[in-house]
Amino acid sequence: MKLYFNIGYSAKIGEGLQVIITDEGAVSKTHKMFYTENGLWKCEVDYFSKTITYQYRLVDEKGNVLKEEFVAHHLNFPHNYKEFLIFDEWNNKNFPENYLDNKILYNKLNHFIPEKAIVLKKHTHLFRIEVPIYNPDWKIVLFGSTESLGGWDYEKVIHLSQIDFGVWEASVEIPEDEFIQYKYCIYDKGLGKVIDVETGENRFTVPNLQNDVLQILSNHYFKFKAYQMYHAAGVAVPVFSLRSEDGFGVGEFADMKKLAEWANETNLGIIQILPINDTTANYSWTDSYPYAAVSVYALHPQYISLENLDFALPEDLVEGFQSEKAELNGLELIDYEKVIAGKWKYLKAVFTLEKTKIYKDRNFKKFIKDNESWLIPYCAFCVLRDKYKTPNFNEWKTHKKYIAGKIAPFFSSKSKDYDDSMLHAWVQFQLHKQLKETIDYIHSLGVSVKGDLPIGIYRYSVEAWAEPELFGMDFQAGAPPDQFTELGQNWEFPTYNWEAMKKDDYRWWKNRFKALEQYFDAMRIDHILGFFRIWRMPISATQGILGYFHPAVPIVLEEFKALNIPFDFDRYCKPFINDRILWKYFGEESGKALEFINKNINGTYSFKEEFDTQRKLTNYFKKKPQGSIEEKLISLCANVLFLVEERNGKKVYHPRFNVYNTDSYEYLSDWEKTSIYNLYHDYFFKRQDRLWYEKAMEKLPMLLNATKMLICGEDLGMVPSCVPVVMDELGIIALKVQRMPSDDVPFYNPNYANYMNVVTASSHDSSTLRQWWKEDPELTQKYFNWQLVQYGKAPENLEVHLAEIIMKQHLYNDAMLAIFPLQEFLATDEELMNPKMDNERINDPAVFPHYWRYRMHLKLEDLIEKTSFNQKISNWVKDSGRK
Repeated sequence: MKLYFNIGYSAKIGEGLQVIITDEGAVSKTHKMFYTENGLWKCEVDYFSKTITYQYRLVDEKGNVLKEEFVAHHLNFPHNYKEFLIFDEWNNKNFPENYLDNKILYNKLNHFIPEKAIVLKKHTHLFRIEVPIYNPDWKIVLFGSTESLGGWDYEKVIHLSQIDFGVWEASVEIPEDEFIQYKYCIYDKGLGKVIDVETGENRFTVPNLQNDVLQILSNHYFKFKAYQMYHAAGVAVPVFSLRSEDGFGVGEFADMKKLAEWANETNLGIIQILPINDTTANYSWTDSYPYAAVSVYALHPQYISLENLDFALPEDLVEGFQSEKAELNGLELIDYEKVIAGKWKYLKAVFTLEKTKIYKDRNFKKFIKDNESWLIPYCAFCVLRDKYKTPNFNEWKTHKKYIAGKIAPFFSSKSKDYDDSMLHAWVQFQLHKQLKETIDYIHSLGVSVKGDLPIGIYRYSVEAWAEPELFGMDFQAGAPPDQFTELGQNWEFPTYNWEAMKKDDYRWWKNRFKALEQYFDAMRIDHILGFFRIWRMPISATQGILGYFHPAVPIVLEEFKALNIPFDFDRYCKPFINDRILWKYFGEESGKALEFINKNINGTYSFKEEFDTQRKLTNYFKKKPQGSIEEKLISLCANVLFLVEERNGKKVYHPRFNVYNTDSYEYLSDWEKTSIYNLYHDYFFKRQDRLWYEKAMEKLPMLLNATKMLICGEDLGMVPSCVPVVMDELGIIALKVQRMPSDDVPFYNPNYANYMNVVTASSHDSSTLRQWWKEDPELTQKYFNWQLVQYGKAPENLEVHLAEIIMKQHLYNDAMLAIFPLQEFLATDEELMNPKMDNERINDPAVFPHYWRYRMHLKLEDLIEKTSFNQKISNWVKDSGRK
């Protein structure tokens, strides 16, 4: 069988194209393409299968890959032809058919049945285009300039068959010996007519007068108009925040069914939640932080419904359970410790009573077999954590180092730890069943679920214990200073060892995405900037301010010399302290500070060795509190100009963030200040961009191709200029929060949002709209006049009609998704808004650790009954063209 590939591509001199053919289970084969004329490249290949998967690649004259398609081409060949002339287009990830070919649309069109396209021997052309369309009443047709293609007559269009989800084909006989022009159209089956034609110039092809050759026109990118694209609105709420009559003081997976029913009533197509993995480290309120999971696979036991287990509660515990349930459900906020203690008490009781039946359950056995790669380490970790009363495996008496052969016996019936291991496995089995049943129900309503992928892993997690080589355990990840905190954030997570992950083709990430895809249709990648670079700190630091970007192009000694900067290690890289600075920090308490610092011969001071890092000071103060000087000494530790990194046995340097605001900088000469400021500006805003682009393009295409979930990136904070370029190229949806603009303006205007955006008024990391309205009256006044276009003085509180204007601003635009925290919906109704406004905040990034305990003040059952409110939301969504 002969394949003749043709593709138009504008390459530079010295560049060439290749086509890479991938056969399942075989090594990919690379075929060189040859340039002909007018930007057309050709290649002839002998091929012996009825299906093919291939990609195009741009290389330089040495064979180095300059650019390659991230999305493969797939073709099926009819049996009655032996030669195929294939005309292709470069398949970009950010074509609509690629970023819309995802699980969200599968759910909306869950009754899709593939059709068969008939190819007859007399046919000359096969038209193929990938067009996922969200409206089940629409289909794709085409017409063209020749009589056989209808002569541009809407009544004579060629109907295409949807042979696979979003893939349309039609084969036709075009006998005319003339240049062929054509266009694809949208046909409404209900109306029985063409309702619109794609935009842009006509497509074209050439006649095919060879009897035994089928010409395949493999098209991408239907030229949609804005209204024809998928647009949706959604609600964001953590699962733990849901309140229902069935809960146990916390939201449960089963409660998501009621939330989906409300979403269905209000025409909301997406439910967005926070991470739901197990965070149980200490059984205390600090475990409420959902971004510090002890396993990236295990689900959190707090979300289990005790009344929906495979077995009923023991009769003697029912009365106590009902009493506890009533008490916990009556609380305004979550009591994490009582909830988790109560759930485990009843789970253990059921397991102990029904253990014999549980062990014989075939479905449970299958669950263990299917998930043993992560389940065995997780269960062993939980048993050891509980046995030694700490998740810190470095402090365990046994199994400090994970060795698979020594952990396997935890799942042996002869082991003394067998029952405890099986308990944790069974709880995971029950959680999986309950969540899967919930997701299936949500999908049956045509609603999709968007999950949340934390950028980091917890330092004392199963993954850190079992595969430490994949992580930078000697470092901490965080974020540089931003509007949330001037000291930056230290999440205390280890960083990723990307080089180690790359060696096995990112297996760890692919497995993680596969697990998430069981439940989620879309995924928010928390801090997507971490795939470009991470803000990392040495273990010796406690504050994010002492971090630097990694990877990064650092500053080397030769640069200081070239700029005539008189580099002095002690002056530039250690805290600079003189008498004035000492008095500025401590005033009358300067004498107390002298216990921690030495006076130098030149009149300056330096920290004593036992106190010369933030970590040393923090550890000391835990044992011997010193009151008000603690925070000042820790802050003084950060009064440096440059941070030191050891790289290949050599010191390199990174400017401290906001170096020009340090007291150390203040005591430099003017010319030193200018030179260091210029170096700082080059480091943060110029020299890193190419490196970060390349690092992101190494990882992100692989991750995107590993999943059918729609991927959204949380790209807030200090965003390098390469980030929007990569996200656009890869079709990753960006996040726009109105009060966190990336440009130098006070507010982001949702009207400017392009299609590849999620727009929202606030996030789980920010205050709610009602809280924000009262935080800064001067800023609120600007927002009231400029953004909301209201006259006069802004009211003291956010009034209902203003909340409605804000919601509508976010609904009526071109952004693919408009997703709002549940609190913002309730702010549009005087009767439904929470009278205790401050109870509604989910997280405050400036407070670490923060207690994540927000819970709806209304029951979901009651919210569903609010007919007029629900109709109002539904009308907004429909009127804005979101479905």
